[in-house]
Amino acid sequence: MSNLPSPQSPGPDEPAARPAPSGYARKPRVAVVFGGRSSEHGVSVVTAASLLRAIDRTKYDVLPIGITTGGRWALTADAPDRMGISDRTMPTVEQVTDQEGAVVLPIDPANREVVYTETGAVPKALGEVDVVFPLLHGPYGEDGTLQGLLELSGVPYVGAGVLASAVGMDKEYMKRIFTSFGLAVGPYTVVRPREWEQDRAAVRDRLLGFADDHGWPLFVKPARGGSSFGISKVDGPEGLDAAIAEARRHDPKLVVEALLRGREIECGVLEFEDGPRASVPAEIPPVTTHAFYDFEAKYIDSAEGIVPAPLTPDQTAEVRRLAVAAFEAASCEGLVRADFFLLDSGEFVINEINTMPGFTPISMYPRMWQESGVDYPELVDRLIQAALRRSTGLR
Repeated sequence: MSNLPSPQSPGPDEPAARPAPSGYARKPRVAVVFGGRSSEHGVSVVTAASLLRAIDRTKYDVLPIGITTGGRWALTADAPDRMGISDRTMPTVEQVTDQEGAVVLPIDPANREVVYTETGAVPKALGEVDVVFPLLHGPYGEDGTLQGLLELSGVPYVGAGVLASAVGMDKEYMKRIFTSFGLAVGPYTVVRPREWEQDRAAVRDRLLGFADDHGWPLFVKPARGGSSFGISKVDGPEGLDAAIAEARRHDPKLVVEALLRGREIECGVLEFEDGPRASVPAEIPPVTTHAFYDFEAKYIDSAEGIVPAPLTPDQTAEVRRLAVAAFEAASCEGLVRADFFLLDSGEFVINEINTMPGFTPISMYPRMWQESGVDYPELVDRLIQAALRRSTGLR
């Protein structure tokens, strides 16, 4: 891997032009990997469409690789116009590939050449890949599994490593780590698969006791997932079984959280040459047409966030500090969106981090950085440059 220059980075309020990458005899090649086996497949495809439009083709060669819902790595068309939401339906990788073969990453760290294989045909070399931009959301991609594969292959990639990706996906261990670093989290309890399978009555009793302590409603969530898939707001005991069944469709392990009464505040973190920095924060206003900020509110009905959030200067400084602290606590790299509640008491409580936040046109992460002086193309460029500066392996 070449040693790339590290120009002085501007602050989030000081945009600056980025120099073209040097140290390469050719343009660095970026494999944009998207889709995947999780329920967030469609969100990933929409995210990839936005990134494919934004990436600077004068500085990077791009190789789009889609992972189908069945798990096949497919060579896809570079066609973002075919990767959008249509008639309230999410897109799929299958919409942008007519190929029956599979893309194979190298397993030799000394060889970064990607190969395309098809039954009965001679494998075709697609050339070397210098960096992977993994735009997968949810399990089987955002959770450290793909990151582990790329570490074994010796291919640099954008975003968090294996540990941080796994921590960022598992809401239980995320909260445990935040607590150990002194970050405030809300009341929660965990339902593990064996508990529910062996003694459902005991689990119900425990959750009723949790509700007695913290009040209704409760939020029942898949422990490892995102985009609000499988999450239910439960207003009373009669709704528990249905909420558990819905969450378990996405993950056998559940997290049950108490309602936190306050404002929803988000903050983006981006890795600069001198370390992580936080964007201006955003606020997610109360959603009146949905029970909470669920998948449809986020992606289908396009609930609007407020950027920048109407906070006092002290509140803005504090949430930015906490966002960077969460980034560091989970050993993140590249980028994170940190989600908080600002309670009526004035305390910020962290809800979760997202190690690969959405890059759709309405996603909060790029909007926050746009308001902070880093536009979408520069944001993509900085993430690629940060990945190219890092080596794989222990660091």
